[in-house]
Amino acid sequence: MKKNKVWEWLGKKKIWLSIIGILTLPLIMAILFAWTAGWINFGRLTSKQMFNQFDHAITPFPPGFRRAHGKGICFTGIFHPEIKASKLSKARVFSQKTVAVIGRFAIAAGDPHISDKTAKLTSMALLLKTDDNQEWRMAMNSVPFFHVATPAGFYDNMVANRPDPKTGKPDPEKIALFYKKHPETIKFDKWAAQAPWPDSYSDMEFNGINAFRFISDDGKSSYVRWCMKPHILRHQLSEKQRSAKDSDFLSEDLLKRLKSGPLYWDMIVTIANPNDPINDPSQPWPANRKQVKIGTLEITGASDQATGPCRDINYDPTILPTGIEVSDDPVLAARSGVYSHSYNARMHEIATGKAPEAVGKKSKK
Repeated sequence: MKKNKVWEWLGKKKIWLSIIGILTLPLIMAILFAWTAGWINFGRLTSKQMFNQFDHAITPFPPGFRRAHGKGICFTGIFHPEIKASKLSKARVFSQKTVAVIGRFAIAAGDPHISDKTAKLTSMALLLKTDDNQEWRMAMNSVPFFHVATPAGFYDNMVANRPDPKTGKPDPEKIALFYKKHPETIKFDKWAAQAPWPDSYSDMEFNGINAFRFISDDGKSSYVRWCMKPHILRHQLSEKQRSAKDSDFLSEDLLKRLKSGPLYWDMIVTIANPNDPINDPSQPWPANRKQVKIGTLEITGASDQATGPCRDINYDPTILPTGIEVSDDPVLAARSGVYSHSYNARMHEIATGKAPEAVGKKSKK
């Protein structure tokens, strides 16, 4: 009799444990989903928090545009890989004869209406799609290294530079605190102070500031950073020349040059030595590292970003083909998350008709 009661008790206990287990699993999944989405963060910095800072920078933010690098122009072209590149990476992009490219040039500012004359930094984004439908997306900038070492540094910089409602300018105390917390930014500011103003997209060098891992057919791997080196020599603008330019002179110059023929950039990878930092984009690698030309980018046409083929593309630099992998650089993961939030926001604004200007239509207001 006692034995039966024990089995009865154990049976009831198993039922309750099963019920608790069934109820707990969805709760855990919901918490994990909310954590991933950034709705709860347990004290960690989320990509959603970082994304929200872009909307604070311009109020209200023009709907339908990218939150960073909002003003740009689409382009199309061809990537011509070098045969020797296939020894570094088994990616199909290096064994295919040519690869179609959809890209975008932009100035480093969120406001899509800002004058080109105000932007010292520019960017190049690329999407290469191979014949087996693999994609390689890149987001490069005209800077040799990043201004901060971590996503937290990027967030702190945006917060520190947010204008004070009373003065319309950033709080000097917050700026000073930021530099104390992130001293690597001083090095970047020194570089930026002496960097020339852009006179054309066509003669700019664009750098992939993060490290990636190339994997060859035989399993060997190399950590690399890449850059696009233009075939045209850089021309430096004087202050007088810059002030005389039109507000859209960079896009106008690109369209004018392409009427005379294609524009070219060589893609160069720098291969890291064992002790080079691969998880800190604020630290440039020594100039004597081995460099290999892995291909040539040929740009053949350009079009307005509101109606061009680049408009609906998220140039997430972590979308990679087999043979190329991300490093453990935390900035890469942060960029991917912020890009996703930006893409989803502007696509929603376009789909709901809130962004006529972003799709090349005039507002009815």
